[in-house]
Amino acid sequence: MDKQQQQQLSLAKSSRQRCNEWIFRDVKSDITIEVNGGTYALHKFPLVSRSGRIRKLVAEHRDSGISRVELLNLPGGVETFELAAKFCYGVNFEITSSNVAQLCCVSDYLEMTEEFSKDNLSSRAEEYLESIVCKNLEMCVEVLQQCENLLPLADELKIVCRCIDAIASKACAEQIASSFSRLEYSSSGRLHMNRQAKCEGDWWIEDLSVIRIDLYKRVMTAMKCRGVRPESIGASLINYAQKELSKKSSLWNSSGQTNVDFLSTEHECLVVETIVSLLPVEKLAVPINFLFGLLRSAVMLDCSIACRLDLERRIGSQLDIATLDDLLIPSFRHAGDTLFDVETVQRILVNFSQQDDSEDDMDDASVFEPDSPHSPSQTSLFKVSKLVDNYLAEIAPDANLKLAKFMAIAETLPTHARTIHDGLYRAIDIYLKAHQGLPDADKKKLCKLIDFQKLSQEAGAHAAQNERLPLQSIVQVLYFEQLRLRNALCCSYPDDDCKPVHHQSWRISSGALSAAMSPKDNYASLRRENRELKLELARMRMRLNDLEKEHVCMKRDMAKSSSHKFMSSFSKKIGKLSFFGHSSSRGSSSPSRQSCRTDSKVIERTCASTD
Repeated sequence: MDKQQQQQLSLAKSSRQRCNEWIFRDVKSDITIEVNGGTYALHKFPLVSRSGRIRKLVAEHRDSGISRVELLNLPGGVETFELAAKFCYGVNFEITSSNVAQLCCVSDYLEMTEEFSKDNLSSRAEEYLESIVCKNLEMCVEVLQQCENLLPLADELKIVCRCIDAIASKACAEQIASSFSRLEYSSSGRLHMNRQAKCEGDWWIEDLSVIRIDLYKRVMTAMKCRGVRPESIGASLINYAQKELSKKSSLWNSSGQTNVDFLSTEHECLVVETIVSLLPVEKLAVPINFLFGLLRSAVMLDCSIACRLDLERRIGSQLDIATLDDLLIPSFRHAGDTLFDVETVQRILVNFSQQDDSEDDMDDASVFEPDSPHSPSQTSLFKVSKLVDNYLAEIAPDANLKLAKFMAIAETLPTHARTIHDGLYRAIDIYLKAHQGLPDADKKKLCKLIDFQKLSQEAGAHAAQNERLPLQSIVQVLYFEQLRLRNALCCSYPDDDCKPVHHQSWRISSGALSAAMSPKDNYASLRRENRELKLELARMRMRLNDLEKEHVCMKRDMAKSSSHKFMSSFSKKIGKLSFFGHSSSRGSSSPSRQSCRTDSKVIERTCASTD
């Protein structure tokens, strides 16, 4: 005998003991009622005068003389039958929100309607339900709890739908009243809503967290139809999830334990899928960390694909406000897989990119330029690009992370998303350090993701000395660093003939370099370029020294000469100074021109090597 049967027998025994207190003791019993294993020695007359079902059963066995009747599947069990029997005997008892649902169901089962007796149990229970329960939200919630064990009869009697409609209408009314209480006049005399005032219309959120998930879903659906605020719906969903889901510390915290009580997995999976289906369509109705918490739960509990895809789409639409901790979704698969769920993050990024494209299409029809740095989509791209680079740096040390997965994450965003490639370079450097056995071909493929022109000065200096990078990548870094220095020097002398070299016209492909030049030739070319760069710096120092000497001479002549002689001497010194590297002779060439030709030769040689 299991524990539940023992409890039923114990309850039936106590009910029989209580029954002896109010039945007629001086009249012998003529009928025995059996309910869920419990027996009641009662009298036919008070029962058949109120219950149509018992009247039919007694009439059917009148000829056989059988005085024992079994009531199968009686709603509410022995306690509810005891209340119904008391009503038949005229014993007073109180109808409350904790028993009205059972009384409605048992009165329907026993056919205790007005057809057999005036003011019967059915009408009494219905009157209490309509006039008392449906006017109070807490009572409706309690009745719904009682209906959990009375389905589907409670649904057929419309007890559930009446309570749900009452809850939805009460919540909506409370919300409207709360909104009116927050209205106030501004200094200009206009009526506006005080956003800082605390909203008191959502007190019902805590009450609804005790309802079973199937009934809770129906309540939330009714509230949506009644126009309850999406923020209130979202707050209720968060509260319900935190109350209902066990192991919530591991579901909402990426660093928590991931052990699952598999006995409750099916229930938790149903809760997650239901909550996801109830999420408001409006953005920011629920915090994004709650969406990530649901996604972790859905992955861990192996919820339906539609549930996970819906969460990924919602997260992708507001990924620009996510944090690195949100993206670090643990992998709950078999051993040997990556530490984090990279595939899920990739799908989220794809959703973000598609959403971004759609926003760009919308911007095309408006007054805003879609490619403008100040447009919302471009701003979100910048934020997400930084987030992705940090995520790549976090997952890069994983020894089980394949190159294809790493590159897939890095390539998901469009090329214009990253204005600076320092973060991407850092992530790739960490990956190369953790995967030292990576073939050279894969290293070259990985480093093609980096635009070395978009590296900062510090990152470029680090990359130039990074032995983990392929040789072609180092050559590119040094080349662009030389161009940057060249432009900086030219900008220091704006009147000089040399002009800044635009990076965009000298873009080098690392694959082309490796195909045209051997490593020995690359090193030789690099050394020549370094020598030429040193020569350029030496020329600049010489010009500076000449300038200082002439300045000393000018000061000495000013002290000795008259104003006329000074002007004559000053003109001669200016001619000799050649401040911008020009000579008085047309046939001579300035150091600046020579350096320009030298750099031109270097560029031509480099470009020839790439062809």
